[in-house]
Amino acid sequence: MTEADARLQRYTGEVPGAALLVLRDGEPVLRRSVGLADVDAGTPVTPATSFRLASVSKQFTAAAVLLLAEDGRLRPDDPVRRWLPGLPASADGVTLHHLLSHTSGLHDYEDLMAADFQGQVRDAGVVDLLASGGEPYFAPGSAYRYSNSAYALLALVVEQASGKPYQDVLRERIFVPLGMTHSVAFVDGLNTVDARAYGHSADGHGWRRTDQSTTSAVLGDGGIYSSIDDLARWDAALADDRLLSEASRALAFSPQTTTPTGEADVAAYGYGWRLDGRGLLWHSGETIGFRNVILRWPAQRLTVVMLTNRNAPEPYADARAIGEAFLREATAR
Repeated sequence: MTEADARLQRYTGEVPGAALLVLRDGEPVLRRSVGLADVDAGTPVTPATSFRLASVSKQFTAAAVLLLAEDGRLRPDDPVRRWLPGLPASADGVTLHHLLSHTSGLHDYEDLMAADFQGQVRDAGVVDLLASGGEPYFAPGSAYRYSNSAYALLALVVEQASGKPYQDVLRERIFVPLGMTHSVAFVDGLNTVDARAYGHSADGHGWRRTDQSTTSAVLGDGGIYSSIDDLARWDAALADDRLLSEASRALAFSPQTTTPTGEADVAAYGYGWRLDGRGLLWHSGETIGFRNVILRWPAQRLTVVMLTNRNAPEPYADARAIGEAFLREATAR
């Protein structure tokens, strides 16, 4: 049994499933889908199944900002209040760079939501929530604290700088040019998710659908759906100039933080990417009913993507073990 077979066993059968992709030199060497995209309907996971990426979405938001910077529409050192003047005065000094690198110090909007909040908050609502947040955690640029608020604000900046809705910018500038036909920044009532996986959680008696929460409508920090086949196209675009310039990719993949992150396997953060300091670029995504991860070893031209539609476990350890098995195999050749 291979490492991948062993790691996929728990997702196999009449249970919420997983899609696994391993790319070497830009080519798929392993492409597996197991389990169910919808337990109630018995719909199987396929390589075209679209999972909610959760925080893996952040790299797409960062890419949209970098594309607009290449267009001359904005600059990473722009004050965020230039674009979002409705933010409180406590956001003075915060730049787009601080948002991209999680060094803004702004409060996480989830912590500011009332316990009895009804419905779904959207990106624009994050501005209102931050108005009630009081003083920031720290002065901009002085420390690191992972922030979903930052990427919700960046989605709004993308809209202001482009003059278009965030979901349209991603479709026109990233998804369509790269042929990512099963990818979408999902807005209920405006667009649809093709071959959609639904999130599930274990309840002690089996699996129940847990697909949406009060924060699921926020796009910039986690609202994108995609498939492993589409993420193969995304990965290819990160290796050359077809989407982002070499200078933009260097910003995304280089350390943009100068203080310890306090996170395991995160020596620094780039723009939408975690860096382990030993050559691995990665990001996880966790939201109600979904757990995902993408890992890239650029020097070895190896990428592992693992998408799952269940609340546990987080797939980082499984995906990393699979990737390291391929790295050992390459070394032994």
